[in-house]
Amino acid sequence: MKGMVLHEVRTPLRLEERPLPSPGPGEIRLVVEACAVCRTDLHVVEGDLANSSLPVVPGHEIVGRIDALGGGVTGLRNGERVGVPWLGHTCGHCPYCTSGRENLCDEPLFTGYTRDGGFASHAVADAAYAFPLPDDGNPVALAPLLCAGLIGWRSLVAAGPGERIGIYGFGAAAHIITQVCTWQERHVFAFARPGDVAAQDFARSLGAAWAGGSDQEPPERLDAAIIFAPVGELVPLALRAVRKGGRVVCGGIHMSDIPQFPYRLLWEERQVVSVANLTRQDAVDFLAIAPKARIRTQTVCYPLEAANEALDDLRSGRLQGAAVLVP
Repeated sequence: MKGMVLHEVRTPLRLEERPLPSPGPGEIRLVVEACAVCRTDLHVVEGDLANSSLPVVPGHEIVGRIDALGGGVTGLRNGERVGVPWLGHTCGHCPYCTSGRENLCDEPLFTGYTRDGGFASHAVADAAYAFPLPDDGNPVALAPLLCAGLIGWRSLVAAGPGERIGIYGFGAAAHIITQVCTWQERHVFAFARPGDVAAQDFARSLGAAWAGGSDQEPPERLDAAIIFAPVGELVPLALRAVRKGGRVVCGGIHMSDIPQFPYRLLWEERQVVSVANLTRQDAVDFLAIAPKARIRTQTVCYPLEAANEALDDLRSGRLQGAAVLVP
C-alpha cells in the first residue's frame, strides 16, 4: 500500500510503500476512495497537538470500500462503502463513555493522529466507528462530511435553537453548516478574513443573509456564534456581536490564546463553550440530515502524492470549501 507518512512534526509528509495491513478483531480494512484534508491534519503536522503517534499517516475524513473484515465483525460486508471519522475508538468503560459522552473518553484513539488514517491507498479502522454511506454517492463530495460536517453539526447543536447564527471563519465546516442553517430556515451571518471578498461572496452564494469581515459588526445582534477559525482574538469579537444570553461556540480542536477582554462582554449571561471531538450518535444524526438538507460540498481534488500541497493551500487560505485527496 501507499501512504503519506509524518515522521517528525513541522516536516513534509513522505510517500512510502508499506505492507498491506490486516484488520484485527473488530476491525475492517478499506480501499480508500477519497480522504478530505482538515485543519486538524494541519495541526497534527505542525505539532500544535501533542502526543501524536509518530510515525503516523494523517487523515480522518475517509471514504472507502471494505475489502477485508477482522474477526467478530458483523453488520458490515466486503464491498460496502463506509466513512471513517476523527473518533476512531473509545474505551467504553470510563465515566464519560458510560454516561453518553464518549467524545470525552479518557482512553480514545483518533484517526490520523494516534492511529493511521486515510492519506493512503488503504486504511484499517474499528468497525464500530465506521458509518455506511450511499453506494451511489460521489466519494469526493462525501469525504468532507466526515469531519467538517460532523464537527460543524456538533457546534451548531451546541449553539442552540436561535434564528440568527454567526459563523467566524468561512472554510470547509462553515460552508456545510451554512447549508444546514438555510435548510432549517435560520439566518447565517458569515465573517471571513477582512478583505476576503471571495469568501464573503461564497458565503452569500450558499444562503448567508449577510457576509463581512471578522472586524465588522453584524447588522443585527446574534443569538449565537460559532468560531471555526483557530484564532483566539475572535472570541471577544463574537461576544460583542451576540445578544444578552447568547452563546459563543469554539468549534476547533486548537485555537491561539484568547486575549484579555472586559467583563462587560461576558456579562448578561453570555456564554463561551467549546466542543470536543464527536460521538457516534452525532454521525448517525448528521448523516441522516445531510441528504434532506441537500448539502453540496465544494471540493478541490489532489492526488495522494500532493498531500503537502493540499496542506499548504489550506494553511495559506487559498481554498474555498474542502481539499480532498484521491489515491
